[in-house]
Amino acid sequence: MTKILDNLARMGAAKTKLRLKRFTPLAQGGSTPGVLETVESFGRNPGNLVMRRFIPDGLPADAALVVVLHGCQQDAPGYDAGTGWSELAARHGFALLYPSQQTANNPMNCFKWYDPSATARVGGEAESILAMVAHMLRHQTIAPNRVFITGLSAGGAMAAALLASAPDIFAGGAIIAGLPHGAASSVPEALQAMRSPPSLSAADWGAKVRAAHPHRGRRPSVSIWHGTGDSTVAYANAEANVAQWSHVLELSPRAYATERGPGHVRQVWRDGSGEARLELWSVDGMAHGTPIAPGSQHDAHRIGAAAPFILDADLASTWHIADGWGLLETPPRAKAAPIRPAAAGAANVPSPPEPAESGVMTVINKALRDAGLLK
Repeated sequence: MTKILDNLARMGAAKTKLRLKRFTPLAQGGSTPGVLETVESFGRNPGNLVMRRFIPDGLPADAALVVVLHGCQQDAPGYDAGTGWSELAARHGFALLYPSQQTANNPMNCFKWYDPSATARVGGEAESILAMVAHMLRHQTIAPNRVFITGLSAGGAMAAALLASAPDIFAGGAIIAGLPHGAASSVPEALQAMRSPPSLSAADWGAKVRAAHPHRGRRPSVSIWHGTGDSTVAYANAEANVAQWSHVLELSPRAYATERGPGHVRQVWRDGSGEARLELWSVDGMAHGTPIAPGSQHDAHRIGAAAPFILDADLASTWHIADGWGLLETPPRAKAAPIRPAAAGAANVPSPPEPAESGVMTVINKALRDAGLLK
């Protein structure tokens, strides 16, 4: 099995390089390319990740921090340009942290959400990400109780893992087209979970989160986003996420309010005080990706630029997620703050779409490429 995966990894990396040549950088309209700054030294890094950040000039005291995890076949600059996070951060005065995978770790640039040693709080990628958060808290005017995390696909599954293993660090999280924590602990299990998550009770799903950290305090709020037409990570994973977090947050799975908007349904679970603690955004017919709503820069609700796995669904997930976390409560600045340039050589190349293929090995290759399950 290891030899097969090694061969598939080399083949997948070669095919990716060929496909990348067919695409030009993201068009203007989202965040300005090259805004992310690389931090060379931030502390322990057992996951061998790269730290990138965005700090608008004049970052206010007690600012919020959003940790953003890109998906498979993506990089941090491209994901930022597509989703518009730095544009929103410059407008409203909060900081961004972009932990970035390296092809040396995974040829498809995916976080290892399926590897228990990577998702544990100590010793892997999760520890590297938490070290980056600690660095930001030490060196910037960030409120420790205003740290949030979001991610797409493998990044979404890793965000779920960090909400489980570090609930004392994060005030909230957004899982986009991701899988519940503990859905897999091996490559075969991960492939199966992407098609159909394990059939577990809400209590069993919740137990997986509680086993990750003996947390006694307040848990992070959770926002779940998923396209009903996702054939890469099945929509059933969104339902499993709801089962998991409703149990952890001690919310009745049936006690939710429903809001229908153009092309989507939002379900909201509130606690006894009326605070929204869990939500599920189901995007009608949307494939695998982050939903955005590109548009005029004069419309604050429209932000981002469409790219592979960053999909124009006329629904600005970046804006809604930030708004749900209270990051947009201060009126936007009349003029966005100047943007600090990234370190030289920062890439801004969108990820390629999957080619049409057939055959048994092709099915295996595609599944592994989508999941990033290559060592």
